[in-house]
Amino acid sequence: MSRHNPSLGLDLSDIRRRFFAAGELPAQSLRSEIAQSWRRCLSSGLNAESQPDWSACPLGELSHARDQHLLLRQHARPELEALHEQARSTGCIVILTDPEGLILDAVGHTEFLDRAARVALRPGVRWQEVSTGTNAIGTAIHERRAIEVRGAEHYFDRHRILSCAATPLLDPFGQLAGVLDLSGDARTHHLHALGLVQMAARQIEHRAFAERFPDDVVIRLHRDPALLGTPAEAILVFRDGRLHAANRQAQQAFGFEWSNLGRTRFDELFAEPVARVHQRGELHDWSGERFIATLDGGRERKARTVVSQALEAQRTKSSAAVRDSEIRLPEQHRQLLRAARLLDAGLGVMIRGETGTGKEVFARALHRHCARHDAAWVAVNCAALPEALIEAELFGYTEGAFTGARRQGNPGLLRQADGGVLFLDEIGDMPLSLQARLLRVLQERAVQPLGGGKPVPVDFVLICATHRDLEDAVERGEFRADLFYRINQHEVHLPRVADYPDRHALVAQLWSGLGYSADDLPADLHTSLAAYHWPGNLRQLVSVLRGLAVLCAHGEVPNLDDLPRYCRSPAQPAHADHGAAVRSSSIRGSTEQLINDTLARHHGNMSAAARALGVSRSTLYRRLQSAD
Repeated sequence: MSRHNPSLGLDLSDIRRRFFAAGELPAQSLRSEIAQSWRRCLSSGLNAESQPDWSACPLGELSHARDQHLLLRQHARPELEALHEQARSTGCIVILTDPEGLILDAVGHTEFLDRAARVALRPGVRWQEVSTGTNAIGTAIHERRAIEVRGAEHYFDRHRILSCAATPLLDPFGQLAGVLDLSGDARTHHLHALGLVQMAARQIEHRAFAERFPDDVVIRLHRDPALLGTPAEAILVFRDGRLHAANRQAQQAFGFEWSNLGRTRFDELFAEPVARVHQRGELHDWSGERFIATLDGGRERKARTVVSQALEAQRTKSSAAVRDSEIRLPEQHRQLLRAARLLDAGLGVMIRGETGTGKEVFARALHRHCARHDAAWVAVNCAALPEALIEAELFGYTEGAFTGARRQGNPGLLRQADGGVLFLDEIGDMPLSLQARLLRVLQERAVQPLGGGKPVPVDFVLICATHRDLEDAVERGEFRADLFYRINQHEVHLPRVADYPDRHALVAQLWSGLGYSADDLPADLHTSLAAYHWPGNLRQLVSVLRGLAVLCAHGEVPNLDDLPRYCRSPAQPAHADHGAAVRSSSIRGSTEQLINDTLARHHGNMSAAARALGVSRSTLYRRLQSAD
């Protein structure tokens, strides 16, 4: 058992003495969730030196609870069995509880099962904060989020032999269905236990929707088509046009409260009718965010139509054309060719821009245009990988490096990029501890896998992307300055749609990329598209154009009613004054006015104005000098 706070390196024994003697905690001595739990336990009158309430319920009551939660146990069984093998080989146990913390099942390493049983970590015992103090199960129930409690972080002294990671399980209505827990010996650092139980929980919750709503409209959607059908997809269930059930991915994606189930209408979430799922296999929310979608259930299943092979071919052709046209905008194409030359010289390229400006599209085009276009392309979204697993995924690990490690180990994404291009999207969200490891890889050109072993040489070129202001992050201590300078050897700034000098020409360029002429897009439609400020940027604009292209493919002439409601009016919203100056400048055709307006909007900040205009700072200086 470690006597130190795992995250802060402080002596937990000393912290415990001070807390239980005076009820005080040194500043930042414990993680906030642990400190708050200790205070709750102390307020409840629990004596940390005494024996907790380990009384087990009668066997008949346990049997009744297991029957009552039979569906939960069936959904969890595959994950318990999968974790069982890992737990047996790493000296851990896997635990499933009901919503009250009553342990229903416990499987794992035989020896540790015996030790755990001595502290009542066995079926029939309730693990709640009010009776068993700070612990992963009880505290996860109270916080309704994943929690890890290690060694002496447990409130009761007798539990300090344990290191536990637990996460709540939610049912399709957002109610607590149970808790999944992975517990082991506190003397062993179970590095990725929390990440493992979180992934297993997503599998269990995903399985809870299978065949449960046969008479309702079930929509499954994700921004990435490859993730449809996986636990990462959002699931929304509608009954009589109102939101009836959902998973936590949907709740996070759309931001509704669980209490709104039964009240939220379909058209409050989406800007298009359900029929668009049939027609195009996609939906847009009111911000213009595009989701790939599939639909099943009830009356809608009977009404589903199959998209013809011709339309599928048209969609594939159109998608490829738009990807190219987004990069063939004149200014961006020049940036692309220049960045490719610098990437070939071994310099790191940083792509900066707001969400939806096409950072990943630009990065993929950069891969196609650089000397390594035939070699590996490995893309990593630093914001999407669970923090508990990102280190192992990036750097790889050897056999037995941590709880749940594959028997043969894992080479990691950095080694998979050897000889090719590594793209780190949202690099600004990489944890500080991993920034140091990444910097070492870039300096030494070798990867040290977790668990030891010899460093493995790697050779890749690096493209990074971010929507954050990394200079500010460096000043705040949230991003390493040495890594920033290493990866930011050449910058590409992608402007917002609102900052394009001629949005009318932009719409025409993207529309032609879909294989249609200007005559196929009515003038009033073109005007509305150019007038709208597009907060979702190119991603939002292109998705709307693709919808219009589908109508054209069927021989229809699109009109204003075919646009999402939010962009039908040519008038600029009052809150979007940042686009008004750009639009009026483009109408006047005055480059000088555009530059002056942009500088004024950014209070004279040359760097910010250059980023907004999509040009380098030196180009902006030259334009100002020529205007004088």
